[in-house]
Amino acid sequence: MSCVSVLQAQDDWIEFVSMKEKGLMSISVDLSLDLVKPKYKNLLIVGGRFKKCLKNGFPSEDSLEEIFAFSDSTLASLDKITPNRLAGYITYQCMAFDVFYVKDTVNLREGLNKMLEGNFAGVKTFININWDKNWAYYRNSLYPSNFSSEFLIDQDYLHDLVLQGDDLQGLRKVNHWIYFKSVKKRNSMGDRLKKLNFSLDSIAYKKETDFPYQLTISRQDSILPMTIFDLTTMLRNLSASMTGFYDGWSTEVKPK
Repeated sequence: MSCVSVLQAQDDWIEFVSMKEKGLMSISVDLSLDLVKPKYKNLLIVGGRFKKCLKNGFPSEDSLEEIFAFSDSTLASLDKITPNRLAGYITYQCMAFDVFYVKDTVNLREGLNKMLEGNFAGVKTFININWDKNWAYYRNSLYPSNFSSEFLIDQDYLHDLVLQGDDLQGLRKVNHWIYFKSVKKRNSMGDRLKKLNFSLDSIAYKKETDFPYQLTISRQDSILPMTIFDLTTMLRNLSASMTGFYDGWSTEVKPK
């Protein structure tokens, strides 16, 4: 397995998408570093442009092997130069970046350039080295500002969409499922949601469950990361206020 595959399989790593000036960015980050950081004061970002990508800027399946090879080679070279810790991994606009904190910068740029020129000739590469004593880049650019289990639920689905080529732009029909313990609560919820311009698409009854009264709703909405998180947070809170259970959302993929 590549180093990236191993890291993403670890419990301390999460992956999420955010909207930047030119489009979508995917970030993988090691959450454990928020609690315990090595005493490395230097930020290192190493990146390369991959040849094949989707129109939304994410890597196509054909380019993944190239990206993994780049990351593995970077880490192997770095291990020979200085103690280090991989903090994050970023893809943006057909570029892939590994984010490290390193102990020493002596011969760092020279050593990495030698490896890149030898192994990845013809690839547009990027090396950035900065003093970051307080790990400001990790805190402000890698770690999600609104991290929660609900945030991760939304992000898992968003990430599936962008991997299929969706750029998350524009309004589209978004479906939601909510469950209640009583038909009275479901009806009250339906009345409130109609005032918020939601369509009440269907109701169902499943006797064998703790929340047997189902309500399916939909509305034309944006699914940009922060917008959909605000929307689902509102629906979760509103459902909970009526002793209901919000069970997620779905939409159609719109690849460009």
